[in-house]
Amino acid sequence: MIALLMVLALRQAPPCADSAALMTAAAERAASLDLDGAITQLASPASRRCAEAEVTYWYLRGLMAAREAYRYGGSPESLEPVRSALARLGPHTADSATAEIARIILLAASAAAQSEREEMALLLDHALQLEGRRRAAGLPGVPVVSAHEVAGDLWLQVHRFEDARLAYERAVQQVGATRRSTLGLARTAARLEDVPAACAEYRRLVAGWQVAAAEPPELFEARGFLRRPACGNPSTVPSRR
Repeated sequence: MIALLMVLALRQAPPCADSAALMTAAAERAASLDLDGAITQLASPASRRCAEAEVTYWYLRGLMAAREAYRYGGSPESLEPVRSALARLGPHTADSATAEIARIILLAASAAAQSEREEMALLLDHALQLEGRRRAAGLPGVPVVSAHEVAGDLWLQVHRFEDARLAYERAVQQVGATRRSTLGLARTAARLEDVPAACAEYRRLVAGWQVAAAEPPELFEARGFLRRPACGNPSTVPSRR
């Protein structure tokens, strides 16, 4: 009888229970600017049994594919992986608000890959409004990489640096300072030739990195920038205003 109850309990266990650890590991990888590692974590068959993990996997896959497509001018062939990710997200959008926001973000990323700035802006505005409403209601936005962070990444990608800086600043206000937003603020400041701000953000990125953590290329980028004489004393980390 006890054995039967245990079997029934296992059958009734939430399907996301097996993938909870994978989701946590994926979030940690993404927080360390390792989206490839996050995707690898979610590629496990266990994550496929959880709608949240499935949505996150295809969302991140689509983002990475769109970024790669930009290198090829957003050609139809290069955007095929993004279309595949959108198709996988489709069935989840009926009962998942985060899946719908993720879908809109991927459409914006596809537009960015083709340098279609106006279309990208409209799609981003829609995604940001939807995510903003959820956060205002105490609900989570899209997992792992917020719409606000992606907005900064996409504006930076299409060389609209003032818009990128504003998007990253809003990301800090909405979801808090992350390594992604800090890196984005550093890069946009550098593109805008605001060297003091770039130094401050790159220094903040380096200072916030634990020694034991893996070091991505972005950390070497930050250290290289901080070697500039204009960055002054590398041991000081000014507060963000």
